[in-house]
Amino acid sequence: MRKLVLGVALAALATPVCAADSFETRLAPSPLTDGTRVNITGEGRASVRLDGNRLTVTGDFRGLVTNATTAELYDGAGIAMFGPKAFDLTVTPATAGTISGSVTLSARQAAALRAGHFYVQVNSQKALDGNLTGWLLPPHPFAGENVPVSGPGFLPQFDVKP
Repeated sequence: MRKLVLGVALAALATPVCAADSFETRLAPSPLTDGTRVNITGEGRASVRLDGNRLTVTGDFRGLVTNATTAELYDGAGIAMFGPKAFDLTVTPATAGTISGSVTLSARQAAALRAGHFYVQVNSQKALDGNLTGWLLPPHPFAGENVPVSGPGFLPQFDVKP
């Protein structure tokens, strides 16, 4: 019995009280119209770590037509659903560079992040309302451009309960 109690106690000590969550996104051109098609180009990636209520963002981008002006975190209504700006990030004012930032989330915002509602948006001089966009989701494989994905969807293991 003592060995069992000692084993349970040691396991509890080895388990972190609050493990950090990781999220990532592939930044791709924001929605296009005939009028914005020539100004919205590029690609990038962003990674996010949520440790308690502290969110840290790192990423990079390249291939913009004009210099990046701002980068922001938005809180949408769900995956691929746009919403209001939640936080500003730091971005390199160039056609290629980095994205970074650290913010404190409320409990509601942390739950929204875990449900796939948060996204990163990079704006540029000729695409002030979005040049690159990507929803933050748990780490997952990227099949590649124009590669069909079999099964129920691109991220079937992600349960988006409200």
